[in-house]
Amino acid sequence: MQPPIRAKGAPDRAGADNPRRRQQPRAAEAASFKIGHAMDISRFAGHDGAQLAYRETGSGRPLILLHGYMGTGSDWLDRGPADAVAAQGFRLVLPDLRGHGSSAGSHDALAYPPDVLADDGLALIEHLGLGPGQYDLGGYSLGGRIVVRMLARGAQPGRAVVAGQGLAKVSGPQGGGENQRALTAIVDGAALDPGSTAAKIAQWVAQIGVDPRAMLHVLGSLVPTPEDSLRRITTPTLVVIGDRDDRSDADELAALLPAGRYARVPGGHGDAFAAPELGEAMKAFLTDRSDQPSEP
Repeated sequence: MQPPIRAKGAPDRAGADNPRRRQQPRAAEAASFKIGHAMDISRFAGHDGAQLAYRETGSGRPLILLHGYMGTGSDWLDRGPADAVAAQGFRLVLPDLRGHGSSAGSHDALAYPPDVLADDGLALIEHLGLGPGQYDLGGYSLGGRIVVRMLARGAQPGRAVVAGQGLAKVSGPQGGGENQRALTAIVDGAALDPGSTAAKIAQWVAQIGVDPRAMLHVLGSLVPTPEDSLRRITTPTLVVIGDRDDRSDADELAALLPAGRYARVPGGHGDAFAAPELGEAMKAFLTDRSDQPSEP
């Protein structure tokens, strides 16, 4: 039997507190320049004044896209379907969620109250000056969960996309699991069994350079959306999932939404994000206005 792997400790703090890190751009900031996508970073104030980052590309109808856990907004361009969607006449708004990428990543637990990511999303809509029906909203994985929270909290996009997400993850217990185990081990310097899921997550965290303390606080901020609340969301919503994703109850989530639609695309939870079929499903849904009220 191999000896346990000791998780690497957390960085001092991501960003300005570590002078050695100031000499190089953060990995998340560099991500904006992958495969030719060079975008300026803009800022908006979160619900508590925290400085949060977003990028924009394309022109036309605003479409806010929320990334997955440990990702950044640039993922939509670097690996996801954003280019294909933007080509249909959309102005993409790609925020870095609190604790991620170029957004504020405090180590203070008070900076991550319950539902703070939904609070921040609503603050972004206000910052952009977008009224009811003047924009669309989408998210993948964690981003999809936050889209649901925003809809339940009163966001009024014309259409919404919840991708890579199922009913249990949306309405059941939040946080916990292997992510929390791995991140806690990194922060505490504890040992993990080699080859375990938690050890693989710890290695991934070290590879991509995210802040484990901030990621733990993000997990602690998540809140469920009860099924009764889901039944009151009237926004036309596409729930789309990879056909090998372990969130196999995505169809049940779609069924609870009064204007829900359901689609499957090839792939598991990770690689479905890059499947061309995801972009096709999003384009078809976002450009279909057949269920919208006609102009007088």
